[in-house]
Amino acid sequence: MALLPILEFPDERLRTKAAPVERVDDEVRQLVDDMLETMYEARGIGLAATQVDVHRRVIVMDVSDNHSSPLVLINPHYTPLDDAREPMQEGCLSIPEYYAEVPRHLRVHLEALDRDGNPYSLDADGLLAHCIQHEHDHLEGVLFVDYLSPLKRDRVLKKMQKRHKQLQDA
Repeated sequence: MALLPILEFPDERLRTKAAPVERVDDEVRQLVDDMLETMYEARGIGLAATQVDVHRRVIVMDVSDNHSSPLVLINPHYTPLDDAREPMQEGCLSIPEYYAEVPRHLRVHLEALDRDGNPYSLDADGLLAHCIQHEHDHLEGVLFVDYLSPLKRDRVLKKMQKRHKQLQDA
C-alpha cells in the first residue's frame, strides 16, 4: 500500500468529473487500498478518488470511531429517501482546517459496487448519509465550499492560498 498525495483547494483538478469504473480489477483494488491508507493517515472519514488525482468513480469511507467499518463505493449512486434535510458541520481533507455547516438530506439510499465489484445497496442516515453525499459531490467536481456564500467561499480561498504560500516558502 502507499500514501497518496491529497489535492487541496483551489486546485482545478478537484473540479474534474470522475469517469465510471468499467471493470473492478487489481488496479482498482490497489487504488482502494491506497485510498483507505491515505484516508486513515490523514484522519479523515471519507476520501474520493478525485481528491488523489484519480478521476474515476471510487470512494472510501469509515465513519466508525475505531476504523473498524471501511466502506468502498465504486460507481456509487444515491437517492434521497425523503425531502428532509439538516445542516451538519463538514470538513474536507482537500480543505484542511476549515469547517462549515452544510445542509444535506437526512436519509439516502445508496447503490454501489464493493471492492470486488459486487453490487450492494444500503440505506443511510446521520453522519453516514452526509458523508456519502459529500464524497459523491467530489466525483461530480463539487466541493462543500460551493454551498457557502460567495463571501465565505472567498475567505476560504484566501486562507488556502496563504497556506500554500507558507508551505512553499518553508
